[in-house]
Amino acid sequence: MKFEIMRHRLLDGLNDVMKAVSSKTTIPILTGIKLELTDEGLKLTGSDSDITIQTIIKAEEDGEQVIRVIEEGSIVVQARMFNEIIRKLPTSDVEIEVKENYHTHIRSGKSKFHLIGQEASEYPLLPEVLDDRQFVIPADLVKSIVRETVFAVATSESRPVLTGVLWQVKDGELTCVATDSHRLARRKISLEQALEGEYNVVIPGKSLNELSKIIGESSQPVNIAITNQQVLFKTEDVSLYSRLLEGNYPDTSRLIPTEYKTIVTMNGKALFQAIDRASLLAREERNNIVRLSSLEGNTVEISSSSPEIGEVEEEIQSTSIEGEEIKISFSAKYMMEALRALDGHDVIVQFTGAMRPFILNSVHDDTVLQLIVPVRTY
Repeated sequence: MKFEIMRHRLLDGLNDVMKAVSSKTTIPILTGIKLELTDEGLKLTGSDSDITIQTIIKAEEDGEQVIRVIEEGSIVVQARMFNEIIRKLPTSDVEIEVKENYHTHIRSGKSKFHLIGQEASEYPLLPEVLDDRQFVIPADLVKSIVRETVFAVATSESRPVLTGVLWQVKDGELTCVATDSHRLARRKISLEQALEGEYNVVIPGKSLNELSKIIGESSQPVNIAITNQQVLFKTEDVSLYSRLLEGNYPDTSRLIPTEYKTIVTMNGKALFQAIDRASLLAREERNNIVRLSSLEGNTVEISSSSPEIGEVEEEIQSTSIEGEEIKISFSAKYMMEALRALDGHDVIVQFTGAMRPFILNSVHDDTVLQLIVPVRTY
């Protein structure tokens, strides 16, 4: 195998696949990256067996030669070392040549490196993904779904299925739900092409975060294919395979109230900032608890106190308050993350009592729902 490549394009590809490489893997070859060279270009693959990322650098892009292919072939090279070497090479062109016994030579300017690689055929094969369970979502919408849900997954492994986001496809609609049992985030979208049948899969939160990073500012559509154990997200140049989490995801639809005793409409940014200020005192306490109370004249009071430090109270004007008066306590962190997911828009907060879960929606868009379980403080 022998080729010359533009260094910045090789670095772009490495940036993607390195996201999947872990030094903690129990399979030694997965500490490496697989390079496969054909006339069409260079394919890079990185994996930790949970996530596999593959990217293709085309030999020619927009009429410009990116890779000069001299001899086709494949090799596995030690990922972190190879990445560091390419990053620190002195010129913008790199020549890579693999000789017998997997000896890999890297040249750039007057700099020469020699690495010992491994047989590419020992690298695990990618799972087969069928075409009949695929749908397409625009890149910016995929990023929105991740931003609006993933923060609510569980961080504890005590219930592994809750560390993922449930993606449910039914009747031409995709519903994404995340919960750690103290709060819940849900996003619904209509699919442009309806899939036959129903699918319920749980995708690890970590995989979705990596997907969001890979998409970056891209405007390409993302092709999504589901199998029994894997999901594949594919853009024009990059494929991300993720294993699915096993286990039954709880039926969260019963958690969401259908009747409300108090409905408050207000500016989401003002509410976020008031809670942020109140949490300055709450943060010193272990639980980071803030209180919300409705007052006369469409006013809401946000307050917090700490026996050792002091207390804070702030009144905010709401657009409207309907129904019974409310006094409720909740985690400042959960509330701020929910409001951040609603992106500073005017919000409707609907309460069913001081000890019942309450929900937040954007005034303009009910496809995003955030639910928080309050905290008993008396």
